[in-house]
Amino acid sequence: MTDPDLPITILDGGFGTRLADRGNDITGSLWSAQILRDDPAEIVAAHRDFFDAGADVATTCSYEVTVDGLVAAGVAASEAEDVAESLLRDSVRLAIEAAQHDRLIAASVGPYGAGPGQGTEYDGAYGLSVRELAAWHRRRIEILADTEADVLLAETVPSVREVEALAGELDRVGSPAWLSLTVTPGSDGLLSDGTDLKDVAAIASASTAIRAVGVNCGAAGDVLAGVRRLAEFTDLPLIAYPNSGERWDHVNRVWVPRDSGGGPGLLDSVPEFLDAGVRLLGGCCRVTPREIASIRDRALGS
Repeated sequence: MTDPDLPITILDGGFGTRLADRGNDITGSLWSAQILRDDPAEIVAAHRDFFDAGADVATTCSYEVTVDGLVAAGVAASEAEDVAESLLRDSVRLAIEAAQHDRLIAASVGPYGAGPGQGTEYDGAYGLSVRELAAWHRRRIEILADTEADVLLAETVPSVREVEALAGELDRVGSPAWLSLTVTPGSDGLLSDGTDLKDVAAIASASTAIRAVGVNCGAAGDVLAGVRRLAEFTDLPLIAYPNSGERWDHVNRVWVPRDSGGGPGLLDSVPEFLDAGVRLLGGCCRVTPREIASIRDRALGS
């Protein structure tokens, strides 16, 4: 069980959707990475919106920065690696620019599904081996580990093979890391590919780099079920950052209401997350600075 005396850390909210709320167009294939390329000042401003709301952590705008994604968006293959490295480094630099001294910078490592996997971060249907996934992630992890980020955040991970690949690469670079997963809705603790989270907890606990593990970008009830399952099998600090409760339609690239069930929302679930042992708590897609402020108030009683 997670040490109940560990301090509670407030994460930020949905960064890409915050950029959209600020009037930026993130509907293209590069999503928030397009704004990182075109308007760095907006990246700083969006981070500051979450800091002003009480977030302790900035998650960098690097989730969708991949060589494959840049090539698909029209960047010449001969230039894509250099462009990707520049954007990855810029994402950390801009988060640092937005931060105050006591804030943490988490360098986002998005899953294969957010790049060439074309939205499969919610089912893990990759068809790739652990070795292939490790090779795909390797250079981005190396670059982000060579920045001033405080921690690497491998997030929205749906596949146990990808968990194995990421753990291996994170251990290899040796930087402190957090791991956050997606779960099967209504499953009471299955990874999106159907794997029992018991197996993921074992991988995370054996890692020399991973310092916290949890669940993100699902409805609050599903995320809560996931962290409760993880808590049965690991003493690592737990992470939870649900989305607004909607479902991402990756074909039409829109958020839609879930097919069934509402369940308690994120704000109402804050006490249950804390009781479950969550010590890093925030929001994912479509969770706003206003909601982050409310999460902080409810979690810290201020």
